[in-house]
Amino acid sequence: MAKASTKSRTGTKSGTDNGSGRQRALVRELLKRHGTTYAHDAGITLRDTPMPLYQLLVLSMLLSARIRADIAVASARALADAGMKNPRRMADATWQQRVDALGVGGYRRYDERTSTMLGEGAELVLERWGGDLRRLRRSDDPEGALREVPGIGPMGVSIFLREAQAVWPEYQPYLDGKALQGARKLGLPESAGKLADMVRKDELAPLAAGLVRAALSSKVADEVRQAAET
Repeated sequence: MAKASTKSRTGTKSGTDNGSGRQRALVRELLKRHGTTYAHDAGITLRDTPMPLYQLLVLSMLLSARIRADIAVASARALADAGMKNPRRMADATWQQRVDALGVGGYRRYDERTSTMLGEGAELVLERWGGDLRRLRRSDDPEGALREVPGIGPMGVSIFLREAQAVWPEYQPYLDGKALQGARKLGLPESAGKLADMVRKDELAPLAAGLVRAALSSKVADEVRQAAET
């Protein structure tokens, strides 16, 4: 009887190890194939300095609209290429210049409204935080402060903090509902803590981005699962 019990425990442990190994393989394939942050795709070298943080804010606003992520990323690049890399340059640009830059990125469906919000948001960042979102970070309620920016709702806050956790470690691990939806599709734990245990701290933002891509695309999820099985 004791021998049977020992065998049962061994079998359970082996099954757990295999499951854990498979999940870690999924995570490694996800990072390898789709583990670039949206900020990186938009050409933003994210640091805890005013300009890249502002560029991330703009990207978060664009990504939170009902438009394809690749268009939002391309439009963030186009705004930067047109010189609108900081809130002063964004505020000083004309409404039409912002519309034109958005058009270059393919962001046409909401371009006029978005141009207005970009201008208003830049003014708010300048007036409220002197153009430096690190001051927002030190406020009593950073998430609430972010929601005051035109065009940044709860989804925009989540997008911003998913990426900003790379330089604002107090938010680690930031894996929101959309990221956990991707984890579910891949058969990974739907727990931010358990997912964080599978990667290094500097991989948390890329992991979040990869999980979001899996949530948005069954093709991505299927590709990662197939690669992990080989």
